[in-house]
Amino acid sequence: MTTTTTTTCSRRKFLGAMGATAGGWLAKSAIQLAHPAPAAGGFAGGVPRVAVGTCREYGPDVAGVLENMFDKLGGLQGLVAGKTVAIKLNLTGMAYDRLGYAPAGVTHWVHPDVVGATVHLLGKAGAHRIRLLESPMSTAEPLEEFMLEANWEPRDFSSAAPRVEFENTNCLGRGKEYSRFWVPGGGLMFKGYDLNHSYADCDVFVSLAKLKEHVTAGVTLSMKNCFGITPCTIYGDNAPADEPSLVPRGGRGPFHDGGRLPSKSAPPPAEGNNSKDPGYRVPRVVADLVAARPVHLAIIDGIHTMTGGEGPWVTGRHVHPGLLVAGTNCVATDAVAMALMGFDPMADRGAPPFETCDSTLRLAEHLGVGTRDLNQIEVLGTPISRARFDFRSP
Repeated sequence: MTTTTTTTCSRRKFLGAMGATAGGWLAKSAIQLAHPAPAAGGFAGGVPRVAVGTCREYGPDVAGVLENMFDKLGGLQGLVAGKTVAIKLNLTGMAYDRLGYAPAGVTHWVHPDVVGATVHLLGKAGAHRIRLLESPMSTAEPLEEFMLEANWEPRDFSSAAPRVEFENTNCLGRGKEYSRFWVPGGGLMFKGYDLNHSYADCDVFVSLAKLKEHVTAGVTLSMKNCFGITPCTIYGDNAPADEPSLVPRGGRGPFHDGGRLPSKSAPPPAEGNNSKDPGYRVPRVVADLVAARPVHLAIIDGIHTMTGGEGPWVTGRHVHPGLLVAGTNCVATDAVAMALMGFDPMADRGAPPFETCDSTLRLAEHLGVGTRDLNQIEVLGTPISRARFDFRSP
């Protein structure tokens, strides 16, 4: 049985004109889904390939650098032509969070120029529909509204390609019920996850991330970006015990500390996994998610970013690596990104950047998602030795 309700939360007229509504549906069941994993290599499969591009500043050069990188991987057309593409953005925290006076896109959010360039290139390659997705903190408002609060212009993205849509995936949104994704092999932290329909109603899933460290998980790249696909209506601090709430309140604290279980409507925990250590739990949730909802294209914005952690609520500084990274296997892409940051992708708990946590890369590798061994990855474009930017240097 499913009951429904709808809400509308827009303060600006053009959002209505764009057809943006924050539809809410209280679902007691979920669509059961399984998605095949993408090929381990480039667009043609085979050995994992990751492209590294140098781009000194945001602006018109971003699209050209990205297009060249995609061409090195085999071109976008074969991956996206005629298909629905879902892009998970990295817009962590609140829209007003700032590191000093720098705009969020310069420090801890993927920059709007990288978003716009990606949308444009996907449209140019023939994507039928492009959905921009994110789970804004503690709100069921339209994603466009959240962007406006950060002084972004959603119409820049909607005009970059035909049929661009937006969805807040921190709640049920425009769907009628949540979509269930089972973790192959039974999962490391949970057996499966209930997610917004947009992560199922797509042919190609893109993780558009930022090149950053993370206080709990060591690094936050294309895989950790997927931590935010989980709706706080089910997995949040204040989610009801039995079924999803209509609106999200709070963050994903239970994933960190194990203080409570998700709503009973969601799949249960994996057997014998009772640790309360955030450094144990969070990497396993991330590995579960990228195994259950495979990433077909990973893109990492490292033109400008910050050190020290994932957002301005931690001690960090603005830095300027001038890099873009892309690949069709998220583990391999994150491994190259780690090496570019001055870290060893083969490192695990106790070694930088995993001083207090397990390695998400190792766990995802264990689940068969991909390899973190640079000797097994073909790096295209700028060599790592020439592009490396040490995040731990003074």
